Amino acid sequence: MLESLRFRLPALFLAGIALAGLVASLIALTLFQDYTRNESLVELRREARGLAALYAESALRASDEDKAAPAFAAEQLEAATGDRLFYVGAPLFPGQDAGLTRLTRDDVGIELSGSNVVTFEFEPPLEDRAFLAAAHPLRLGGDSGPIFGYLIVAKPKAELRETWVTLLSRLAIAFIVALVVVGGLVFYLSRRITGPVLGLSRAMDEVSKGRYDVPVPDVPGGGEIGHLAERFREMTARLAESEELERNFLMSVSHELRTPLTAIRGHVAALREGVVTDPEAAEESLGIVAAEAERLGRLVGDVLDLAKLDAHRFTVLTEEVDMGRLLERAYSTFTDEARRRGIEFTHDSAAAPVIVSDGDRVLQIISNLLANAFRWTPDGGRVDLALQSRNGAVTVDVADTGPGVGAEERERIFRPFWSKDNLGTGLGLPIARELAMALGGRIELESEVGRGSRFRLVLPG
Repeated sequence: MLESLRFRLPALFLAGIALAGLVASLIALTLFQDYTRNESLVELRREARGLAALYAESALRASDEDKAAPAFAAEQLEAATGDRLFYVGAPLFPGQDAGLTRLTRDDVGIELSGSNVVTFEFEPPLEDRAFLAAAHPLRLGGDSGPIFGYLIVAKPKAELRETWVTLLSRLAIAFIVALVVVGGLVFYLSRRITGPVLGLSRAMDEVSKGRYDVPVPDVPGGGEIGHLAERFREMTARLAESEELERNFLMSVSHELRTPLTAIRGHVAALREGVVTDPEAAEESLGIVAAEAERLGRLVGDVLDLAKLDAHRFTVLTEEVDMGRLLERAYSTFTDEARRRGIEFTHDSAAAPVIVSDGDRVLQIISNLLANAFRWTPDGGRVDLALQSRNGAVTVDVADTGPGVGAEERERIFRPFWSKDNLGTGLGLPIARELAMALGGRIELESEVGRGSRFRLVLPG
């Protein structure tokens, strides 16, 4: 369960979201702490500046008129502002210091001097908590008068912590709600992702057992998983087709091997047992044995050639090839079959270029194309063989009046072991195309169903 993709994917998403949320919360809390501290110091400076002006004016009036402390009390100001007020300096007010809590410079913990507002942290006597404070100088006679003390406006740091805790609690609530919502979305999306993946996994298990007709789950919305499912569906279809082609090939090869072997065995037995005594008949039997043995050799050679081409272990010779003479040899090989079946067989080799290639393999390609043409051309039909040289390339056309090749079959006919009627070995055209590519050329096909086909071998000139 814990090792499954269905668990790991949501867990990974949620862990990432939780980590991102925690980092974001810490950053937000740090920024908020700095912000609230700075705002508190700005507020303390503003209050210290205003109250210092008020006390300085009252102190000057009291000194000139020999009056008591100002009528306003520190307690009322503290209640109005929510902050604590302290005083460091000379006892200017007769009888009392207007209710201000007196501190010494040692109590403050910093050096108070100059005319600027000073902000700091300290812990007043008889207090067990820290304060943020702003100290403003008190002057007699305005900004140019002497400094006789400092008014300190302080705010407990605990109040800032309360705002931080409030923010943290709200962030925690928002984080939990977001985690629940995102968790639901992640669970839904993971089901959408892992469902097809698990379906593909089950299908792969069936394919590994040799069952290629397994249904592949459809993936709504496409995407990478949909692309994977589509390619897997194509793969299973190819595997099923390959298995069928393999069976057809084995059946075809068995038939192709059995037929000449039966003929060879029969004639050899007749010769050994003395059934055939006439010299002409014996010579005829030997000719049949030789022909069938050659037929077997071609079949085995085709299989070996295909194996070498697939393994890229095919050796190409380099020699001068007279294409005119080579075309004559290919033409003469099929003239007897054309005459016997009443097929009009023509060839045009007016151009007779000499190219550098492997002559035996070029002849094998043309022979395979002609064999395919004669196989599908009905008796009384037509097969044309033509040689041309143009634009730095040599082309050999093999045209027939067979049934033609449909658009859906144009790629299949070049696959090994595939045969349209499941009777041949399906090796001729695949070997021809691979040989053409090995020689630096290609095979092109032009065909129309019901009107024949034209295979064109293109070789570099």
